[in-house]
Amino acid sequence: MRPFRITKAQARKAPALGAAFFVALGLFAPQAHAAPAGQASAATPPATKAAAPRSIPVPKAPEATTGGRPLAAEDDAKAATPKAAATAAPTKAAKQFSAAAAGNGCDLASFSNASGSTLVANVKAASLDCLNTLYPLTGTDAGKVFGEAKMVAVADALRTNAATYPGDNSTSTGQLVQFLRAGYYVQWYHSDVVGTYGTALQTSIRGALDAFFAAPHSKDVTDANGQTFAEAVTLIDSAQENARYTGTVKRLLGDYTTSWPSFMTTAVANTKTVIEDGFDQPAFIAALQADPAFGTTLSSFVTRNASLINGGDMVTSIGILIGNYVAHDELKAQGRPIIKDLVTRFPLVGATGPLTMNLVWFTENKDKGNCSVYGLCDLPTRLPPLVLTNTKTCNANLRVRAQEMTEQQLADTCTSLINEDALFHKVIQDNGAIPGDVNTNLEVVVFDDYYEYSLYAGAMYGIAVDNGGMYEEGNPAKVGNQARFIAHEASWLRPDFQIWNLNHEYTHYLDGRYNMYGDFEAGIVTPTIWWVEGIAEYISYTYRNVRNADAIAEAGKKTYKLSELFDTVYDQTPDAAANSNRVYRWGYLAVRYMLQSHPDDVKAVLAKYRTGDWNGARTLLKSTIGTSYDADFSTWLTACAADNCGSLPPVNQAPLCTAADTRQFDKNCRRDNLAAATGNYSYHFLYLPAGVQKLTITSSGGTGNADLYYGGSNWATTANYQAKSTNADNGETLTITNPPSGWVYFSLYGQQTFSGATVTTQYQ
Repeated sequence: MRPFRITKAQARKAPALGAAFFVALGLFAPQAHAAPAGQASAATPPATKAAAPRSIPVPKAPEATTGGRPLAAEDDAKAATPKAAATAAPTKAAKQFSAAAAGNGCDLASFSNASGSTLVANVKAASLDCLNTLYPLTGTDAGKVFGEAKMVAVADALRTNAATYPGDNSTSTGQLVQFLRAGYYVQWYHSDVVGTYGTALQTSIRGALDAFFAAPHSKDVTDANGQTFAEAVTLIDSAQENARYTGTVKRLLGDYTTSWPSFMTTAVANTKTVIEDGFDQPAFIAALQADPAFGTTLSSFVTRNASLINGGDMVTSIGILIGNYVAHDELKAQGRPIIKDLVTRFPLVGATGPLTMNLVWFTENKDKGNCSVYGLCDLPTRLPPLVLTNTKTCNANLRVRAQEMTEQQLADTCTSLINEDALFHKVIQDNGAIPGDVNTNLEVVVFDDYYEYSLYAGAMYGIAVDNGGMYEEGNPAKVGNQARFIAHEASWLRPDFQIWNLNHEYTHYLDGRYNMYGDFEAGIVTPTIWWVEGIAEYISYTYRNVRNADAIAEAGKKTYKLSELFDTVYDQTPDAAANSNRVYRWGYLAVRYMLQSHPDDVKAVLAKYRTGDWNGARTLLKSTIGTSYDADFSTWLTACAADNCGSLPPVNQAPLCTAADTRQFDKNCRRDNLAAATGNYSYHFLYLPAGVQKLTITSSGGTGNADLYYGGSNWATTANYQAKSTNADNGETLTITNPPSGWVYFSLYGQQTFSGATVTTQYQ
């Protein structure tokens, strides 16, 4: 299906709807993995760059599209779909018509039971609002109203009417046009009940449109004419007569000036659909090939009206269509000099960026290997300093390059990644980087939003942009290789600042450097995705202290056995949503279970991964472990679905407390296997000498949900406390500054029954 282009203004109207759509389908698993608040060679066109050996696409953002080009999206309907009237919505049939039509004086029978001159009279007598309610018709009603004979009768009436068209709607020309538009729309979607449209209607509609566009007053540059003329332009596309009326389109574009009234300007804007869908029709291509002036008229329209360009205007949206010339061999010779002039004339950034960069996309993807023709071979080096104007060096190993970020946002991003680094090593307990891995630093590239990412990232880095970002590891054994995470801000979450998938993707960098030998392609010769994506999800959610609600909801479904998850690959089935669910949500569950329940097995698997012994790791998972943990995994899933997922035991644990009273703690010690039923307490106390500046109490591990309360010199309860920590699991921390000397008291409260918890006390 051919992608359609949308401009910057149109794109930014979509996030709320897009988010709902993608969430409903489950097409992206992770939530916004982001910084918590406060915390190609010059001679080679980018499109021909080889993919980086470790190039991991990020789960899609709500704004992401699937067309593989800047802001391309798959049309919800067929290519060249007739366009509905603005007030119409394709919903279910007659009941919808009745409700909408009642207030417009509409009677469906006046169209379904009439024919010939009676039908024409009824159409002309109806209001435009009434006719707009015909677009949703389906079933028997659609067939009765829009059969071919009725469409022929109305088209013939339009031909007769056009002979005396007065330049306004006083003779109901607009009603005839609107009925025909609605008919083509309904028949397109419901040809099974409407029937086919053949040569009889084609002959009649051509006669009607010929007569209308030849009428002297159809050339009036007035709003009165524009109201009907704009609809007639759209009717060209509805009837798929795009090739026949290239002259009409050319005249409109050639004559247009910024002084034209609004409805005539709308008529010009409507030529976009005629041109865009025309490029799918061989007859349209042949017409343009025979008339080189069409292309130069398009170009002149853009350059002559450059003052209107703001990224979301009709000049941009029509100008982008010129790129289609190089998508067709018959038109390449015409299109190349026109496109070269436009991408040279207009800046690559700013208001003209959407125009120039969409045209750049066509040159890279539809005229591959010819970047020198357009003077674009140096884009990978020319664009970054123009686009990424904000830079922050976090440390010797980490740098952020951004399009639009404040100093505070840059600093918070650095803090987020540096702190996550510490958590990763604490969980993994590695012994340093894999020998020979020279990816000592990571560059994080952040575009202002998905739109800007889709516009520039492909040309700059040679990556696909129909995703939520991309991590490129490259060859970690090559000196000078630059590991890079290319990302964008989650604009739909504003005013909160978040970078989509930041912490998830930073884990990929750390995992590739400290766990996975070689490049990404080497690491997936056997199924390793359960770990690669699962650990990225686990670290991201754990670091951000966010409950992975989607994964926990999946746990209760018990869709997969653990032994099956060890077989996970990216494209398991043709069902993209199911694949995403398995890769991210179930990867998270598998890794969390293994880290908590079988840490020694994880260490053994990682020892194989770190040396590139993929077959050895596979044998360990599928033969040594095999199905032996499936039953326990199922039991754990039941508990996890009830929010009893447990947590990791602390790394580098303090020694066990030695006091005979198991309630008593000392300066730096821990007690394990603490438990209490829902609503009950595990009470504890600690003696503090004078001068203690800071007391830290932490709980972790086990199952259930224990909340931590501190009561100072009194027993701590939910009704009597000085400080509390109440996360969704057993991972709680309290830091008390300048506590009193003497005995102090704290407790674990059973928000839900918990067991196996560990509590540690430290003070200084």
